[in-house]
Amino acid sequence: MAEPESTVINTDVKQKDPSTALVIAVTTRAIFNLEEEHKLYLEKGKDEYTRHQQANQDKPLPPGTAFAFIQAVQYVNKKILESNPAERDLFDILVLSNNSPESGVRIINSAKHYGLEISKFCFVSDEDSTQYLKSHGVKLFLSADRTDVCNALQRGVSAALVFQQEVQAPSTPLRVAFDGDAVLFSDETDQIFQEQGLEGALQYERAMEAVPIGEGPLKAFAMHLGKMRKKFGQEKSPIRTYLVTARSGRDMGIRAIKTLREWGLPIDEAFFMDGAPKGPILAQIQPHIFFDDGLHNIQGAQNVGVPSAWVP
Repeated sequence: MAEPESTVINTDVKQKDPSTALVIAVTTRAIFNLEEEHKLYLEKGKDEYTRHQQANQDKPLPPGTAFAFIQAVQYVNKKILESNPAERDLFDILVLSNNSPESGVRIINSAKHYGLEISKFCFVSDEDSTQYLKSHGVKLFLSADRTDVCNALQRGVSAALVFQQEVQAPSTPLRVAFDGDAVLFSDETDQIFQEQGLEGALQYERAMEAVPIGEGPLKAFAMHLGKMRKKFGQEKSPIRTYLVTARSGRDMGIRAIKTLREWGLPIDEAFFMDGAPKGPILAQIQPHIFFDDGLHNIQGAQNVGVPSAWVP
């Protein structure tokens, strides 16, 4: 596969080894708030949008939904390198954009303004920019475009859709919260629930208690996160992970916990909500990003100011 039409290497940032790094790709609308510019693009077209971006190339864009997450990721890199300057298992961030290189100057300048350690900026004119994710070794892709996310998931890349919202930048360490079924785990129990109701799902879970749940679309990313977390003792880790699931602890919790143990995936805290709203507990955790497959849960997270990403 050919490289994107234009890839800008950020020489201000230490280049990571893509064979060992945990590569995260974000689109410009995921990391910066480009809603006004996107509206201009839809209403007036690409040429007018490009003119606007060029005229404002020295004006930093406001932070978007994934901004605080990327900042926290940088903090983890800093802590890892403090403990071992030769470490190669680091986060590596690249921006994947449908902007032309001409209009992309504002994106690069904005990243530099905020001190974001982004290694590469890929400006792709092709409609489906996700074809380049695998060639960059991307382990997680965050986009504000649903088609992008669906294409990435079909290509076997962990991906989620971010919705633009006002985000308060939480403090470190990096906190990542995952839903269970259809996110970390497969949707096998969800399918039984749809077909046979709650009692059928409970019977299935009891019968399958000793069998690990299948892998969900974000399992690979969570495993890479867990691998990095294991470099530190639990007390000193700059990464904290959470499971916030609609499963009930009494009837469905044991299989979930056994599955995580079988995978060797450490989770700091697990909340089995038994169908209760997740917003209040997320407001307490204050994760830098929360992944869920339910739009009602995403809305609940957004209502309490938690950056959220939907796994369709």
